[in-house]
Amino acid sequence: MCDHSNRGVVYKGAGNVAVESIAFPELALGNRKCDHGVILKVITTNICGSDQHMVRGRTTASEGLVLGHEITGVILEKGSDVEFLNVGDIVSVPFNIACGRCRNCKEGKTGICLNVNPARPGAAYGYVDMGGWVGGQAEYVMVPYADFNLLKFPDADQAIEKIRDLTLLSDIFPTGFHGCVTAGVKPGSTVYIAGAGPVGLAAAASAQLLGAACVIVGDMIEDRLAQARSFGCETIDLREDGSMEDKLEEILGEREVDAFVDCVGFEAHGCGCNHNQEAPATVLNSAMQVTRAGGSIGIPGLYVTEDPGAMDEAARVGALSMRFGLGWAKSHSFHTGQCPVMKYHRNLMQAILFDKIDIAKAVNVQVISLDSAPEGYADFDGGAAKKFVIDPHGSCTV
Repeated sequence: MCDHSNRGVVYKGAGNVAVESIAFPELALGNRKCDHGVILKVITTNICGSDQHMVRGRTTASEGLVLGHEITGVILEKGSDVEFLNVGDIVSVPFNIACGRCRNCKEGKTGICLNVNPARPGAAYGYVDMGGWVGGQAEYVMVPYADFNLLKFPDADQAIEKIRDLTLLSDIFPTGFHGCVTAGVKPGSTVYIAGAGPVGLAAAASAQLLGAACVIVGDMIEDRLAQARSFGCETIDLREDGSMEDKLEEILGEREVDAFVDCVGFEAHGCGCNHNQEAPATVLNSAMQVTRAGGSIGIPGLYVTEDPGAMDEAARVGALSMRFGLGWAKSHSFHTGQCPVMKYHRNLMQAILFDKIDIAKAVNVQVISLDSAPEGYADFDGGAAKKFVIDPHGSCTV
């Protein structure tokens, strides 16, 4: 057993995180017991681009927030109502917190559960406006509604052996896969992935898993483009001048793609000579421009309702200047919102366990210690072509 101490990564204000002592989790929700929950000893917990938005000061996150919504752990303690999981089980935690009982959960829409966030539908660990749940970039964390939420790995030794891949099931692998599914990716598709960060790379690998004929990834950081090329993607350097249609034609012989996945979100920048200037709707407008008529656009990239650091008043409240008439004229379908992780994570776990995908290699996982988390955040913010995975207890072989 542990000594009931705990440490976590705490948001200290724009550009600043620190590893601090935090409360040891309890099986409680406010003043009542949480008999349906478990306490996890965290095995791995990942730094996400969504965390980075907060750390940059681009959300209304309050100082003191314990960060982290990508969690894999071993059950240390369980409540009396947890029937189907046991102490010692190694589990993946979907970043969506879901009750399993409301209308949306029963429809499989676990990203917009109606009962776990008093402010609006949907909740997540350690994230602004997502219910106030304590984050999991820590040594220990409490997870509610455990029987419903958690994915148990079938073999503990195998789970540790493949932990660099399995840790990605909590968010970015299902999120990238969801972006491709909602964009209509299927065998023989041509696909454009906007952004070569970890989610974009996970989406590119997912498109390959779904049978895409050609996956094209666009970004402004050469190391990230090189990472995409390392597993067979075509790439476009968005710093270079020229139209997107011309660049696609050089690769495909056609000026449009079948499917488009936006893995950038609201901090997008302009292309070419404008690549140093924020243009928050540029990816969405480009999507409508280069996606074939009747095609679909998946949007797993994050868009927010409040952006204190936005370039203008409209963008500060999430109002973007989109050429929506073009999308309407081309009969495009748009799919937004959080990925409902539970819709995909079991099947993606099987793909990992049976060696159908090497997702850790695709996103370039780098395991770091909890004390190295601030440095990991800084490197990630600088555009490192890596997915930083925190190992709080030295459970993984680094």
